[in-house]
Amino acid sequence: MTETINIAVIGAGPVGLTLALQAARLLPQSRLTVFDARPLDKDVSGDARTLALSLGSVQLLQRLGAWPKSHAQPIREVHVSQAPPTLQFGRGEAAVRITAADQAVPMLGAVLRYGHLVAPLQQAWLALAAEHPERLSSRFGTPVAALKPIEGGVEVDAGISERFDLAVVAEGGVFAEQARKALTHDYQQTAWVGTLTLEGGTPGLAVERFTRHGPLALLPLPPLEGRQQAALVWCVPADDDPVQDLNDAQRLVVLASLLPEIAGTPVAISPLKRFALGLNAERTLVEGRKNGQGPGGGRVVRIGNAAQTLHPVAGQGLNLGLRDAFELVLALRDGGSVQAALRRVEWSRAPDRWAMIAATDFLARSFTWRWPGLPAARGLGLAALQALPWAKSALARQMMFGRR
Repeated sequence: MTETINIAVIGAGPVGLTLALQAARLLPQSRLTVFDARPLDKDVSGDARTLALSLGSVQLLQRLGAWPKSHAQPIREVHVSQAPPTLQFGRGEAAVRITAADQAVPMLGAVLRYGHLVAPLQQAWLALAAEHPERLSSRFGTPVAALKPIEGGVEVDAGISERFDLAVVAEGGVFAEQARKALTHDYQQTAWVGTLTLEGGTPGLAVERFTRHGPLALLPLPPLEGRQQAALVWCVPADDDPVQDLNDAQRLVVLASLLPEIAGTPVAISPLKRFALGLNAERTLVEGRKNGQGPGGGRVVRIGNAAQTLHPVAGQGLNLGLRDAFELVLALRDGGSVQAALRRVEWSRAPDRWAMIAATDFLARSFTWRWPGLPAARGLGLAALQALPWAKSALARQMMFGRR
């Protein structure tokens, strides 16, 4: 792109900062302003929320020079099964095992804390903005109150109204706190999240266990004082919650009964927090009529959780948002008008977005079904996938890089 384009990035989380860094480097004619309600002096490095990143996301952050390798735990293997097992094959149960070695990649993805990712991204952005103050600026501690489409642009109200050629909304939030979008569904499920300490497990192993209540996931974390750690995501029905009345010792016993032997034995559990789960998605990334032809030309784009909040069953929400950011910057770089770039990104992102929205929605709803034979059918599906290397490889590639 040769014309100067003035872009507002609203939200300095991982998706917003990734977009800002990439745009600053690939769009040298652009002017970028990052807005965030969080004050700059608020330390984000201690935020302990867990993020699961695919290999494609790791590679993107590596190219931006903002990958905190020392804080990340690579995922070397993924094990998917169900409890109780409905099918036995030889000495083992029906399960899908995907390894980095089999896919000829260094890792399938990685897991790290939110603060360990956002802090280096923010540092990299501030350093770049200091080098180029004439075109890069930050407005931390400045919440955006409103966006108003105007002819050929958008007006951003953050205390004072300013005109931009494009506003990219990357502020996400959790399902329970969001305004409802065009497509929404409350799964009536709760996710309990925290940290487990394990003995006898497999380092670098991610576990997805389909239980009768919902999916149960373990994501490997860096060891702590020589002991294996894993992030826990435990999904259960909201109206018949089997977790909330249990104490820590009881929760460990239940988890030990649900997890496969390969996961190891849970010996300690952190306090758990719970979140309501649902689907909340816009029909299009570009606000306005189809293909961005709305009032003011459709100059507001939503990416990440601002565009789609998904069930965590596949752990792909953040990765989808990072791909949104990546493709948006490439579309702007490839030239033509902003309108043309937005039409391209709308079309290019649609297959990946809708494939992931449909897959997670189907899986989430399936745990509410009580059809006879459904667990056996799920077990057969897992066994079939494990027996077909080409299908397993195709699934692994989609999880690592999205639908291409």
